[in-house]
Amino acid sequence: MDVMLLLAALVILAAASQWLAWRLRLPAILLLLLIGILIGPVFGLLKPDELFGPLLFPGISLAVAVILFEGSLSLEFRELGKLGRVVRRMVGLGAISSWLILAVATRWITGFPWSMSILFGAVIVVSGPTVIGPVLRAARPNDKIRNVLMWESILIDPIGAVLAVLVFSGVIAHQGNSGLWTAVELFFSTVALGFGLGCGAGYGLGRLLRNRAIPDYLHGIVALGTVFIVFAIANSLVHESGLLAVTIMGIWLANMRNVPREHILNFKESLSILLISLLFLLLAARLELAALAEVLLWGFALYLVIQLLAQPFKILLAYDRRETLSWRERALTAWIAPRGIVAAAGAPVYAEQLQTQHYPDAQLFVPLTFAVIIITVLSASFSSRPLARLLRVAETEPRGVLIIGANPLAMAIAEQLRQWKFRPLLVDDDFAQIRNARMQGVPTFYGSPVSEAADRELDLVGVGYLLALSTDRARNLVASLRYTPEFGAHGVFSLPDGSQKRNSARWRMARRHRQQYLFAPTATAEELLQRLENGWTVKVTKLSEQFAWEAYRRQFAEAGFLPLFLLRGERLLPFVAGVPDEAILPKPGDQVMALVALQRKEREGERSASESSSAIEP
Repeated sequence: MDVMLLLAALVILAAASQWLAWRLRLPAILLLLLIGILIGPVFGLLKPDELFGPLLFPGISLAVAVILFEGSLSLEFRELGKLGRVVRRMVGLGAISSWLILAVATRWITGFPWSMSILFGAVIVVSGPTVIGPVLRAARPNDKIRNVLMWESILIDPIGAVLAVLVFSGVIAHQGNSGLWTAVELFFSTVALGFGLGCGAGYGLGRLLRNRAIPDYLHGIVALGTVFIVFAIANSLVHESGLLAVTIMGIWLANMRNVPREHILNFKESLSILLISLLFLLLAARLELAALAEVLLWGFALYLVIQLLAQPFKILLAYDRRETLSWRERALTAWIAPRGIVAAAGAPVYAEQLQTQHYPDAQLFVPLTFAVIIITVLSASFSSRPLARLLRVAETEPRGVLIIGANPLAMAIAEQLRQWKFRPLLVDDDFAQIRNARMQGVPTFYGSPVSEAADRELDLVGVGYLLALSTDRARNLVASLRYTPEFGAHGVFSLPDGSQKRNSARWRMARRHRQQYLFAPTATAEELLQRLENGWTVKVTKLSEQFAWEAYRRQFAEAGFLPLFLLRGERLLPFVAGVPDEAILPKPGDQVMALVALQRKEREGERSASESSSAIEP
């Protein structure tokens, strides 16, 4: 096959795999590995060693450096203070215990040399948000489990990467013909150079960014060039210290004050997704099916060690009576333990050096890593949801509600949703309204709901609904179109934009763009906000056999009311414009949220109070 055509096909396959994984809500790693194996050892369409020759492993090393740098940019020390003791212990004592348990298990199961077993244990400690996120979306556990696992996965990536690099530096330093002092000297020189060069480069780049010496559009490319040069210089001075140096550089930048990182994060995130996808395709294509089959039983045995020993012991060490995790929640947390990106990306780099050092069975290092990744990801993806239901820690219905807009109407609805134990998240670019919501304790995101920052920072795990309540009609439309693939057509609702009242097709919204309109055909944002200003209020009423839906309607009919939402058990049911009442007929036991006008007595009371106030004015 033509080289140019093959390279283009790799990029297309990478993008298609990521898109398909997103549609199926599966970890992309599974599809990437499957496609890589198919185009590599199965059909022989891709032979990475022949395609890239001597540039393959330097390219892999540079890609791993970029991935670790991008991951370490998210490790802010100030966030550690917000984490519970459980998460801090999981990434501290828990990570160390898992490393030691897996190192011993690898030695006993595979017979690898101790140094190689210790390194393998360090490599497969990490999980990562790229595999945890899809698993949590499929399992849909409760808030506490989700928060613990997401924060642990975010923090363990750079911490685990640093651990693996440090152990690898020690293994390389401990050569067969070197004395103990030489090994210790090389190890500490690797650590010293990695920390020194990483801190220096991070500080220098941070000063340039903070002083605006680099234009915004060059932030990403300058950071990428710095990562490459720091990695190359470190490796040329002390072998294999480059990964440590770029990881420390990223951590330094993440914790330096007043350094604009948005452009770097946006650039690096897209680049990292591409590099990760290409890495998995290339590395999977290099696998030998015979070698993978040879280590499959070892991989399954290590999977059992992870599930039944390492992960439960980590949770046991992390347990604190002051935390609110029940035994059921701890059990599910101990079960979800997929291995992911950093392990797969680092293993080939380490294995190449182990083979250079003539370690026995070093050629099995990568197949065993991939066997563990495949088995743990498959297990977590397909068993977590049934186990969450069995342990009764799964959300029966999604409890998160993404609300576009932070105006008074959105705030009133969000407050009532919180009373119903839902988790509203208000998104708006009006800082005054966002500040007001924050003062009320409502979670917010300041910015556009379709921005790159929203794509990166909004946590949609457990979110099942979108309510477009903004006064900006175009924003409601764009946000609805953007998030329909996330929540499905039946989970996206928008206020009417008023265009359906227009006779001309030039101004009426096309049918294919119309969402489920909330409440009533005329319930535009302007109309509802005007009602609030006129004294209408959001009111929740529980129906009963004595006070059923018909009685409710008769009571509020005179003054006026507009039904908004219905809570039936755990389900949130919005009233949708144009849908017959029979489709969502409230029943006894349901709770109705409605926008209700003041009753006549209340209006008279307010009028009397107003007149009395006027009478006593001087």
